[in-house]
Amino acid sequence: MRLRKVWIIAAKDFKIFRKKKGIIYSIVGFELFVSIGLPLILKYGGSKTGGIPAAALPAVIDSFSFWFVIGAALLPMSLASYSLIGEKVQKSLEPLLATPITDEEILAGKSIAAAAPALIATYLGAAIFMIIVDRITHTKLDYLYYPNRSMAVILLLMLLATFFSIGFNILISSRSNDVRSAQQIGALIAVPLGAVYILSQMKVISLTVTNLLIMAAILAVVDVVVFYFAKSTFQREEILTRWK
Repeated sequence: MRLRKVWIIAAKDFKIFRKKKGIIYSIVGFELFVSIGLPLILKYGGSKTGGIPAAALPAVIDSFSFWFVIGAALLPMSLASYSLIGEKVQKSLEPLLATPITDEEILAGKSIAAAAPALIATYLGAAIFMIIVDRITHTKLDYLYYPNRSMAVILLLMLLATFFSIGFNILISSRSNDVRSAQQIGALIAVPLGAVYILSQMKVISLTVTNLLIMAAILAVVDVVVFYFAKSTFQREEILTRWK
């Protein structure tokens, strides 16, 4: 794999994404909600009854931090869908496939282009979240909650969720000609992650380090399987003849 060719493809997509203001606003808006909005709930939620009890605060923080994993799965979705289907609709994918670039280089370039903006925004949001939460816990619990092992695993899950999202959307894009419908189907990846969050809020499961590590191991295996099928699906001959 030639990294120079990979970067050329990624850079081309970066230029396109910069013009998609709706995608940029959705990424920034989501991260602002999670990184600033959720800590404000920690600080002011239930203020009429004395606020969130100190004993319950760590569990609530752990649940809120899981939103970054959900975001890591959702945010690359629009980028990954548009990267393939958008080019397919605009008839710019066929000329790219006619160049002496391998399928692996094309997939790697487009995966980097979809992953980088989402990961940068998500990790910056996580940093802001941890700083604000530490200010709150320093006051309410007399110690800084972060850094801890739980957040370290959350950061790993964010990375795994991002690549799962991209691989899943490559599979969808191979059978779709409409960006919006592909995004709607791609949003299904948030269902199991959303279920984990809801179950944690219902006290059915707890987001302990052990449970998070189990989720990371499962998601790592799923990533490998999804990318194997995504690579198998992305065949340039089939794209040129059947992706109409």
